This record gives sequence, structure tokens and C-alpha cells, in this order.
Amino acid sequence: MEVELGELIAALGGELVGAPGSASAIKFARLGPLESADEKTLSFLSNPRYQSQLASTKAACVIVAPAMRDAAAARGAAIVTPDPYLYFARCTQWWAQRARPLAAPRIHPSALIDASAQIGEGVDIGPLAVIEAHARIAAGARIGAHCVIGERAQVGEGSRLSPRVTIGFDCVIGQRCIIHSGAVIGADGFGFAPTEGRWEKIEQLGAVRIGNDVEIGANSCIDRGALDDTVLEDGVKLDNLVQIGHNVKVGAHTAMAGCAGVAGSATIGAHCTVGGGAIILGHLSLADHVHVSAATVVTRTIAKPGHYSGVFPFDDNASWEKNAATLRQLHALRERLRALEKKITP
Repeated sequence: MEVELGELIAALGGELVGAPGSASAIKFARLGPLESADEKTLSFLSNPRYQSQLASTKAACVIVAPAMRDAAAARGAAIVTPDPYLYFARCTQWWAQRARPLAAPRIHPSALIDASAQIGEGVDIGPLAVIEAHARIAAGARIGAHCVIGERAQVGEGSRLSPRVTIGFDCVIGQRCIIHSGAVIGADGFGFAPTEGRWEKIEQLGAVRIGNDVEIGANSCIDRGALDDTVLEDGVKLDNLVQIGHNVKVGAHTAMAGCAGVAGSATIGAHCTVGGGAIILGHLSLADHVHVSAATVVTRTIAKPGHYSGVFPFDDNASWEKNAATLRQLHALRERLRALEKKITP
């Protein structure tokens, strides 16, 4: 599929520079990185560290910031925009709509839909999906093959569930959410009471409430609350294999990378980031704008915004890096100390 650059600029804006003719004369057939681009590739440069690739790239056009205008124009066609990375993200959305448009909505005859379920206008339901009693699927939602929507659960307008997603009873999914394959929303939280050397199950009586514009990665799990609900606010983004324990609260526009885990009853603020493999222990709180590095174990409440790292224990990032550098020198320091002790010991 080849597209005229003028169509893209008409849709997304931006200033074309460095082109010998009009934008309609430039065509591209793919989006890709600078280093592997060919004459039919639209690429972007958002990090100045990769400026050296700009002169050598074969891309048909490069999206750049105003600071890179002259260098990009000297090479060839470029779209100048204040935030190249954001522009490129919107390019991918625009391209996906053209390259893989959604099929017309339909309800597959093999889907099992309870008579009491409410199905909105333009809903798409794939093969062998199950919609249980009193569930509500709002207009324009898409339910993939083999999905299960539990009793009284709700899926908001325009949300998309990939195949094999499970939404437990009473759980609520907001509008325009994207939930990838294998995700389980509303399984029981990990609650047991010890008694005489065994574990007595605590029934999980809450649900899960997910806001608008949330994306949940493949095989992630969000447990229902024990009493109150587990809550993900608007704009939260979870990578694959993320575990959210029961009664956790995640603030708006917080993002978590793959294999992160949050234990029960933790509260995470808005606009936080949690790196891959990081762990947040239960009943702790993170303030807004807290950034946790990958593989960090958070063992105490963080009341101040900032960047935190480490496992021995974690600390603010700058202090942790200094301590880590010192730790690498620990053996040499020990040997120097022993040598000094020998000199002063009679």
C-alpha cells in the first residue's frame, strides 16, 4: 500500500520542508526506523543521540523537531513538528486504520448470549464468545472469539477485547479500552485465613472497576477486591504479564511495564511509571509522579515524587546509583583498609 505524503499531512498537520516538489509527489509504503529505512519508508527522529543516522538514512521522509529542521531539509523531505514521537504515534494510528480496517460489526452465530444481556448498537461479537446474564455491552464494543463476559459485567462504548479475554462478574470496563488476549479481569484476589495449619478461603466480594482509555496487556491479571473494588483510573496502561492484587488503586495515566507486580491494597498515584519486573508490596502508597526503575522492590510508602531504584534497599535514584558505584569498589576498599590496619597495628 503506497500513500501520498500529502494525505498524511492533511490528516495530522506538520510542516513539509526539504521536498523538491509538492507533498503529493512523495509516496511511502511503510513506517520504520532510520537505520533500516528505504526509499518508501516514513521514519522519525525524536532523540538527538541518533542525529548521526539522519544524513545516511534512505527514508522517503523523516519526522523531526524544529531544532533539526535545517539538517533534515539538507538531506531531503522532512515533516517538522514540535513533538516527533507523538506525531509518529499518531501516524501509526492513522496507518493502522488504513492498513487493517475493522470489519463490519456482526454477532457470530456460535456466540452464546444470555437473553437478559444488553447488547448495544454496532457491537461485534466473535465466535464462541459467552455473554452471561444481565451483562451490558455498549455501542461499538468489540468482543473477540472465546471471550467470556461474566454476569452483570459491563463493557463500555468502543472498547475492544482481543480473543480469550475473561471479564468476571460485576466488573466494569470503561469506554475505548483495549484488553489483549489472555487477560483476566476479576479473578479472586489472594485472600486466605490461616487456621490449624491450613488456609481458609476468604470470599472476594468486591469487583474491578476500570476507567476510560485503559490498555491492558496480554496475560495480565487484575484481581477483584475482597470487600471494596480494585480500581484502575482513566488512561492507565499495563504491559503484558502484569499482576494487580485485590483492592489496589491505580491512579490516572500511570503505566507499568511487563512482569510488574502490585500486592493487595497498595495505592499508586497518578502519572506514575513502574519498570519491568518491579514489585510494590501491599498496603503501601505511592505519591503522584513516582517513577520506579525496573526490578526495584518497593518496601515502604513513597510520599515524594521522584525516581526510585534498587533492591538493597531501594532509594531515590541518585543516591542508589552512588551506593551501587561504591558497592562495586567494596572489595578494593576492604583490601586498602586491611593494609592500613597492618601499618598502624603494633
